[in-house]
Amino acid sequence: MTTIKSEKKTIGKNKSEVADFLRNLNNLEKLMPMDKIEDWQSEENRCSFKIKGLAGIGMKLKSEDSNKITLASEGKNPFDFTLDLLFDGDDEQTEVQLEFNGDMNSFTAMMVKKPLKNFFDMLVDNFAKQ
Repeated sequence: MTTIKSEKKTIGKNKSEVADFLRNLNNLEKLMPMDKIEDWQSEENRCSFKIKGLAGIGMKLKSEDSNKITLASEGKNPFDFTLDLLFDGDDEQTEVQLEFNGDMNSFTAMMVKKPLKNFFDMLVDNFAKQ
């Protein structure tokens, strides 16, 4: 199992607002670098897209609790994974981080670890700018 964690960013919204935004997978499109994404499709509890030049990705809402929403791979993906959307905060601000866990061989992990880390950092950064 390969784990990749994004940077932590502070969002100027309360924890409840952050959870509501992340819970609806239609909202993830707003965080995506659209110059690197194509074929975006989403519903409230699932989404799919293609990272240009790489494989297609599909994921669905798997579970949620007070500080975490977990998405799991769905459909045809290069490997199985989960993506935890972690958040904790108060009435004024919330700290957000993404944690990816992928079931991939060591060669694949070596090839995708840096691009995925950069991608997840970009998502969190775009959320902080929202």
